[in-house]
Amino acid sequence: MKILLIGAGGREHALAWKISQSKAVRKLYIAPGNAGTAQAGTNVAIETGDFAALGKFVSANAVDMVVVGLENPLVNGIVDYFGEHPELRRIPVIGPSKAGAQLEGSKDFAKKFMMRHRIPTAAYRTFRAEEEADAQTFIRSLQPPYVLKADGLAAGKGVLIVSSLEEAFRELHEMFSGKFGTAGNKVVVEEFLSGVELSVFALTDGKDYLILPEAKDYKRIGEGDTGPNTGGMGAVSPVPFADKTFMDKVESGIIRPTVEGLSKDGIPYKGFIFFGLINVGGEPAVIEYNVRLGDPETEVVLPRIETDIVELFQAVADGNIGGKSIRIRQQTAATVMLVSGGYPEAYEKGKIITGLDETGDDCLIFHAGTALKDGRTVTAGGRVIAVGALAESMEAALAVSKRNAGIIRFDGKHYRRDIGFDLTQGHR
Repeated sequence: MKILLIGAGGREHALAWKISQSKAVRKLYIAPGNAGTAQAGTNVAIETGDFAALGKFVSANAVDMVVVGLENPLVNGIVDYFGEHPELRRIPVIGPSKAGAQLEGSKDFAKKFMMRHRIPTAAYRTFRAEEEADAQTFIRSLQPPYVLKADGLAAGKGVLIVSSLEEAFRELHEMFSGKFGTAGNKVVVEEFLSGVELSVFALTDGKDYLILPEAKDYKRIGEGDTGPNTGGMGAVSPVPFADKTFMDKVESGIIRPTVEGLSKDGIPYKGFIFFGLINVGGEPAVIEYNVRLGDPETEVVLPRIETDIVELFQAVADGNIGGKSIRIRQQTAATVMLVSGGYPEAYEKGKIITGLDETGDDCLIFHAGTALKDGRTVTAGGRVIAVGALAESMEAALAVSKRNAGIIRFDGKHYRRDIGFDLTQGHR
């Protein structure tokens, strides 16, 4: 089997690493990939939004399956594009239709979907720029802190949690004025739910599903969860409080109603669903949906899966995921993200990365924002490398991750040394 994986981040490197382990795979292409994915397959210089070029490549190279790693092509309709072209229609694409991708592409769509199917989530209202005064009135009716979400895709930075009315009004105005581009044309204002967050993932063929290992990621740039939000500074799996009782509630109250709701609404969906959840006093609620795996959660979820992931993808394509099971390692996976100096604000690229060949055999390295330049690996993004490990305890996995994070070097490197701090006694 020949597979094309679309994307260029740490999630895609982890997917490439996992896909390449399948005996069913004869050739793996990654478009456009990064310096890490080149170790698992063949990088192809095609941008993720160039559907015509991707389609031509698939046809010319007799690709048997396409796996879409990131959200933008899904939200923009790559699955529909393949379905509309006779020469591509037979190629299964792992990812939802454009209609299904609105679960991530529009916060307002997702909230309406949850309300319609009685899936627990925070109370909310959605406003446009001309309704700014009404939005301010609604914000005043809420207790602080206040949650503001750009309706559209904003590279993981479109959710703001602010503590004062003055700040909420200022941010609301800036969002309506283009702070997040067209993503902020509509703004969802939510009540704040207090609890501990976690990420849960399902792989579905639109009728049935398999639940993957859960994870917890850390969004803030600074230790102790301080500073601005990022795309993710690290993650751990499993999550200690996500026991069987809690996960049974997640499945019965959230996962099953979501898959059934998509079917009832006539929305085709073959791929991953990411449930961004919060544990409020033992009761799960949905903060957000994503229509792909998370990053950096993928870097801790996939190492815990023993099952051949390509077999699962084929079951999704064939519509018989309900006949499959998934084997999960009981070990703990952890990852620490190395980021560029200045991230998540302005940062420089092209910094030479050294020490990659000095890390231990117990280290799992997934490239997030790297490139090859004159035969050397250089930084090419804000989040650069996820440094992880699989071990018998969270403390052991984190110790390996942090030790190797210190070995890898590039100018301006920054990483959090407290990933998992809120889940382990005395861990810092």
